[in-house]
Amino acid sequence: MRHWLRSQRSLTGSPPSFDVLTLPATPEELFGIWIREAASAGVEEPHSVTFATVDARGQPDARTLILKDLDHRGWAVASTRSSAKGAQLATNPAAALNFWWQPQMRAVRVRGLVREATEAESAADLAARSEVAQRGITANDWVLWRVEASRVEFWQGSQDRRHIRVVYERSAGSWRHFQLGS
Repeated sequence: MRHWLRSQRSLTGSPPSFDVLTLPATPEELFGIWIREAASAGVEEPHSVTFATVDARGQPDARTLILKDLDHRGWAVASTRSSAKGAQLATNPAAALNFWWQPQMRAVRVRGLVREATEAESAADLAARSEVAQRGITANDWVLWRVEASRVEFWQGSQDRRHIRVVYERSAGSWRHFQLGS
């Protein structure tokens, strides 16, 4: 397996330009630019995200969800409260998100505390789903969660392995950003 894995191509995309000298003030702004660039470049389902939580034994658990919204309140995803992720968030309300847009050699990592949206927002999200997707879900079981990011990392790969990594960290309610080595 190791030989086969090492024979597979990697970093085959074509990254767009990324000027780290003109970064927006917030990660939400930069994410909005990047996800729209991914969609414009033909990336399929750019709003798909790996959503990771921790179970009661401290073991990580990840699955793929759809990003529902993003604003100053956080990155929003939704599912049932009765799901494994719902139980995990009830015990440990923290999560990590990972977006990967291979054709652009870009990834975004988000981590932070998770808060439930209002009942009205969760109900509106459920109502926006297709009739088929609503089957079997009760209104009080459907939850819209927001990841209130404390750290967001933007990674742009490079075939020469001189990757660009920009991190935004929240401190005292405001964002600071800095560049990391690859």
